Amino acid sequence: MTGIIMISVVFMLLGMFVQYRLKTKFNEYTRMATTSQLSGKEIAEKMLKDNGIYDVQVISVEGTLTDHYNPMNKTVNLSRDVFDGRSVSAAAVAAHECGHAVQHATAYSMLMLRSKIVPAVQISSTLSQWIIMAGIGMMGFGGGNQTVLLIGIFLYAVTTLFTIITLPVEFDASARALKWLSDANITVPAEKEKAKDALKWAALTYVVSALASIAMLVQYLLIYQSRSRD
Repeated sequence: MTGIIMISVVFMLLGMFVQYRLKTKFNEYTRMATTSQLSGKEIAEKMLKDNGIYDVQVISVEGTLTDHYNPMNKTVNLSRDVFDGRSVSAAAVAAHECGHAVQHATAYSMLMLRSKIVPAVQISSTLSQWIIMAGIGMMGFGGGNQTVLLIGIFLYAVTTLFTIITLPVEFDASARALKWLSDANITVPAEKEKAKDALKWAALTYVVSALASIAMLVQYLLIYQSRSRD
């Protein structure tokens, strides 16, 4: 249990640092206008059109850093600052979310794989921790407790797999966004570098999440292994 607590604390602090840097970078680049002077909404609509996508709607949503692409109803959802913004941050985020729409339209393999395991992840993320804790708690009683723990670990592994698959999906969306921003002359080279920096910190939040999940999975496996030897 000590290892679990230490991993949780380390990655919680690391996650807080990355989130702080992400917000700092986005606030900094929000104050920098792009040469094109297009709003996030206009950038998103242009990127979709340039990629031959006409069935995706760009809408505004409440909150900060709540931007996302919803493949279920085919909407690019942009927070108010991004939707109306004409900054480097707004351009980077709008193009990144449209990158996901392009992935969806072109059946990008990793996005398709991630979508397929979403139902399993919804179940595993809800039950895995409870089952693992129950399995660990039952260890002192012997018998079937190891099986309970193994079931919990398997469910947790599904969630871990999801966080790993998410990485190439996010990296690819950013790569598509940055290339298009440059090709479409939305950003000049200096602005593109700042957009790249902003998206890098956004991607690091997913990296930290994946590493934390992998570290916890390894810790659970070590606990199971140690009990199996008893």
